[in-house]
Amino acid sequence: MLCQLDTERGVRLTGTPWQVYPRPQMRRDSYLNLNGEWEFSANAPVPEGVKTIRVPFCPESPLSGVGAHLREGAMLCYRRRFVLPEGFHRGRVLLHVGAADQVAEVFVNKKKVCRHEGGYEAFSADITEALGEENELVIWCTDSLDCREYPYGKQTQTRGGMWYTPVSGIWQTVWLESVPETYIEKLTIENRGASVTIDTGLDIPGTVTVAGVGSFPLNRGKVTIAPEDPHFWNPEDPYLYEFTVEAGMDRVESYFALRTLEIRNIGGYPRLCLNGKPYFFHGLLDQGYWPDGLFTPAAPECYADNILAMKKLGFNTLRKHIKVEPEEFYYQCDKLGMIVWQDMVNNGDYRFFRDTALPTLGFQKRDDRMLHREEAVRRRFLAGAEAAVRQLGNHPCICYWTIFNEGWGQFDSDWVYDWFRKLDDTRFIDTTSGWFRREKSDVDSRHVYFGRIRLRGDGKKPLVLSEFGGKTCRVAGHVFNPDKTYGYGGCETLAELNRAVERLYREEILPCVPKGLCAAIYTQVSDVEDEINGLMTYDRRVEKLRPEVMLPLARALQEALEK
Repeated sequence: MLCQLDTERGVRLTGTPWQVYPRPQMRRDSYLNLNGEWEFSANAPVPEGVKTIRVPFCPESPLSGVGAHLREGAMLCYRRRFVLPEGFHRGRVLLHVGAADQVAEVFVNKKKVCRHEGGYEAFSADITEALGEENELVIWCTDSLDCREYPYGKQTQTRGGMWYTPVSGIWQTVWLESVPETYIEKLTIENRGASVTIDTGLDIPGTVTVAGVGSFPLNRGKVTIAPEDPHFWNPEDPYLYEFTVEAGMDRVESYFALRTLEIRNIGGYPRLCLNGKPYFFHGLLDQGYWPDGLFTPAAPECYADNILAMKKLGFNTLRKHIKVEPEEFYYQCDKLGMIVWQDMVNNGDYRFFRDTALPTLGFQKRDDRMLHREEAVRRRFLAGAEAAVRQLGNHPCICYWTIFNEGWGQFDSDWVYDWFRKLDDTRFIDTTSGWFRREKSDVDSRHVYFGRIRLRGDGKKPLVLSEFGGKTCRVAGHVFNPDKTYGYGGCETLAELNRAVERLYREEILPCVPKGLCAAIYTQVSDVEDEINGLMTYDRRVEKLRPEVMLPLARALQEALEK
């Protein structure tokens, strides 16, 4: 595979990294990448001639060139200079930052142009009025991970087990684009089966041209398109419609897909259906961590490598676990045909006894209305969730949202379900993945890591096994922490692991399908730091499971569902 952890893999670690266009569903021909070497310091303005950092990699990662664990609350100062290319300026110049953890303040030529709070979503600023012939860009980032107010996911200051190395500062692409004075600020693509509605948010005359379909006028910035012979998207046939929007002096290229998501009662059980038919969501937990770049792989091609490796084993779904990725990941899932179940990123406190130990023993009922009562914590979570839905909602690969996972940061989940449903009423919603279930959720979502899996649907909601498995296998020479490893149920050899996984699916998962099971998400795509329960090693150099073992299981799951 291309993206393995060594310098012989063909990934360029010199020059400007991550040169792929950062926003694949809203492309313009105006683009200036600012990744690469920036001046960098912690807790002070950057003096001349100091050490540098390679953006977009976080300072804790080896690929950043810093590779240092920063103290809690450190203030990071990034600085670089740029000159706009001749002919670049078309009226307004916008600065974009893919993500910076957690709070960022941006200055152009010592003029503050924006402040952003939240470490997982993109933000931008109009910097036109601050520009000169030569320009200095400074970004200050602060990350107070211990306060638990901002969404933080699996990051912790003291990594180990299922908690990972923290990430600070800029970890996605920084770039510029130029637009006319009146321009399309965002595209909203709403898929409702055999038609899509495209909204430019710009009430001026314009046209949408869909390749192979035709041209359609915008009416108050919107148009609904229903192809006569719709070509539906699915993992086996990931068909995308390319289109162009022209409004005023602005022009944007994008794409959409057609697919339907619904719940139907089939054979006495409610089933998750894709394009009108029951579909078994055969998936994997995907943490999105990399040993050389942590949150950010060495190159965007790494996403395609992972997706294709999992498709080769017969999987059709990735549950993106408590992390929001750069849009390139979702674009590759759209293009290559991989369904995504997208988690929201948790905040609030975590307590092992309350959130893991007792539920694992079976104590899984809890009134959550009074949990995490701090108003600031609740407000931050909702803000992060809304930002994720707004940023990712155009991607057809995303079929399912997970709001809370295993009680982490969970509060008033029935109310949150109603709030979330107003954000998006086109996809499945799993309100409480694992346990602490309340009334409102589209699915009955369970986690089982210990004991035999014996699940039966209740006839009211589709039954989903949203985490299970996690069987470990240590591959010599490919272990992050040789002194301590983590997982559920050890196998000494790869042959033993293959037999154990095959037996788990045949003896425990397959018998649950006729009893209502609609989906099963195995833990996980790759090893992550101490965790050695992946289907690939952390460095992605060893694939642990064999296609000849896994592909027949994928076919058997769908056949069992269809029967």
